[in-house]
Amino acid sequence: MVEKNKTTVARPVKHEAAPSSFRRLKGMKDVLPGDYPVWDFVLRTAFRLADFHGFERVDTPVLENLSLYERSSGRTSDIVTKEMYSFVDKSGDRIALRPEATPGIVRSYIEHGWLNLPQPVKTLWYGPLFRHDKPQLGRYRQHHQINFDIFGEASPLADVQVIFLAHQIVSDLGIKAQVDINSLGCSDCRPNYINKLLAYYREKKHRDQLCQDCRKRLLKNPLRVLDCKEPACINVAREAPQMVDYLCDPCKQHFVKILEFLDGLSVPYNLNSQLVRGLDYYTRTVFELVVPSQTAERPLSLGGGGRYDQLVEYLGGRPTPACGFALGVERLILQLDENHVKVATSQDQPDIFLAQLGDGARLKSLLLFEELRQVGLTIRQSFTKDSLKAQLALASQVGAKYTLIIGQKELLDGTILLRDMESGSQEVLDFKKVKTIMAKRLGKN
Repeated sequence: MVEKNKTTVARPVKHEAAPSSFRRLKGMKDVLPGDYPVWDFVLRTAFRLADFHGFERVDTPVLENLSLYERSSGRTSDIVTKEMYSFVDKSGDRIALRPEATPGIVRSYIEHGWLNLPQPVKTLWYGPLFRHDKPQLGRYRQHHQINFDIFGEASPLADVQVIFLAHQIVSDLGIKAQVDINSLGCSDCRPNYINKLLAYYREKKHRDQLCQDCRKRLLKNPLRVLDCKEPACINVAREAPQMVDYLCDPCKQHFVKILEFLDGLSVPYNLNSQLVRGLDYYTRTVFELVVPSQTAERPLSLGGGGRYDQLVEYLGGRPTPACGFALGVERLILQLDENHVKVATSQDQPDIFLAQLGDGARLKSLLLFEELRQVGLTIRQSFTKDSLKAQLALASQVGAKYTLIIGQKELLDGTILLRDMESGSQEVLDFKKVKTIMAKRLGKN
């Protein structure tokens, strides 16, 4: 018997159950609305000082060819072997999320022909970096850095400027830090040092204390042994030969000049023979900005950098000296939180240009630069240029109202020459009174 008028009820389609909540990936961090005043304060401070020192903003893609980092950072570096996010894309290309900024900036320098611009070229970069590493204090798998680089200047004064600038950014943020500094020498003197280092670590009493990673590093990149964070490796490295004892004369003179200027500028520094920065491209100067840490055996690094004179050529460009540094934004913010630093306001565009001739005048100009800036005056300069004509041309180009000039005569007389850039008139001022006079003329007193 057939049933009539039977209603068929459609069954509901089954969907996969939604998770109760989504969580951010390990090592990632959200920046929330309440966090941004502090982020803005850090970036404003860094960008303002970058502007004072003549650095111009650049940006590079998040994705680059994997081979760029293999060649620049070194195939044996931890970045390449352990930390990089890399994959093959739909076109079959080997791609990497940028683990550091410098190789991409150098690639851009070469690709866009920056060598044809007036040298030195000074760049400011800011953005996120990605490293699949164990999350650390103030260092996430996606973290942010501010990079400053100077291309086309071999003088140790360029090293001094980036170190001085790094220290001033940290100081202006209200953080007390010192500079750890070392020299890695060059291709002429480094091989001899590496031989001495290998001889030291091949002694059984030293080799037996090394971790497994460092035993491998001895075969591939001996300098990296000095950078290990394992307590036993740190301990044995303390008695290892020091690179500064094996520097060739040009490298020694370069390093001594930097230290002399840091002394003159009262920048606190510590000679750290174990500092190597962990990347293959550094030559001569390496440095870090560090603060004592309550939870770690080593001081907390806020950032660092150094000189990389061979990297542009190594990546396919023409030989170009270069140096720079990076600061970790999250680590700076961590220190601001610990010190309860208040947010500061931005400043105006510059109206004074500082020009100088000779090392003594440069040192005095650097000191005056900070004195004028700290009373609210805004200044531009070019400490690495030797030609007064070139400096005055730059002063005119940036639209400075006044130029303050210190030469050998002014240095001996204790005076400074004030030039009105609009009328061309000049007058001699007492150096001790220049801060007061300029503050009054520019309405900052």
